[in-house]
Amino acid sequence: MGCRRVLASGSDLDWEAVADEITTFIRNTVKAAGADGSVIGLSGGIDSSLVAKLLVNALGREQVVGVLMPTSFTPEEDIDIARSLADDLRIRSETVDIQPIVDVFTKALHTGRDLERTKIPLANIRSRTRMVVLYYYANLNNYLVAGTGDRSEDLIGYFTKYGDGGVDFLPISHLYKTQVRKLAEYLGLPPKIVMKPSSPQLYPGHKATDEIPLDYDQLDPVLRMLFDESRTIDEVAARTGIGIDGIQDVMRRFQNSAHKRAYPVMVRQW
Repeated sequence: MGCRRVLASGSDLDWEAVADEITTFIRNTVKAAGADGSVIGLSGGIDSSLVAKLLVNALGREQVVGVLMPTSFTPEEDIDIARSLADDLRIRSETVDIQPIVDVFTKALHTGRDLERTKIPLANIRSRTRMVVLYYYANLNNYLVAGTGDRSEDLIGYFTKYGDGGVDFLPISHLYKTQVRKLAEYLGLPPKIVMKPSSPQLYPGHKATDEIPLDYDQLDPVLRMLFDESRTIDEVAARTGIGIDGIQDVMRRFQNSAHKRAYPVMVRQW
């Protein structure tokens, strides 16, 4: 009962139909908002690269702006990949070094007093700074900000609230990470992007696999069985061979991050 067999049912999709559904969604969303296009942050990673490709397919290259927002420790390889993608898609691109902005926060908040304790708050400041930059370009051009979150990371809350989670629409949030790679491959994105490990780079050496509970090849089947098939933790453990503790960790992350996926709680609803 390995993960590969279970995963096949979720990754063997009609990718042309999937792409068509997303591009139609993008066009309808932008039109309904009275917007003229979309802006996206380009990191050189699989999610942002795929969304950029879908935006161009949906809106045309003239209506898409890609923004690179490196810090002092962003790998040059990531920057090169992002620039190369923008060139290949023939979209307008902007590069904004956010390090000076982050430095202002660092100095004002005296974050150097406890480096270990401030590591994650500072990482989230970097993500939220990028959100602010994206909305500058969105406001400037009457564009919407396209999000790059996928279902794998959204379900376990692996995103920054009001950071990379602060967007206007989410074109691939219904796709698991393994499906994202399949769709990217189908649409002809370069192998160096399709196979690139997820690395948010919110602090030096930052890799997704250091923080998520399971590798994506294991995580996606677990999430699918828990949330798409409504299976119990015991059933998921039996079908995947993954320990119950690992499955429970996934469920805890889902429960603890519910506030990140919801509108702010109010005493009375509208």
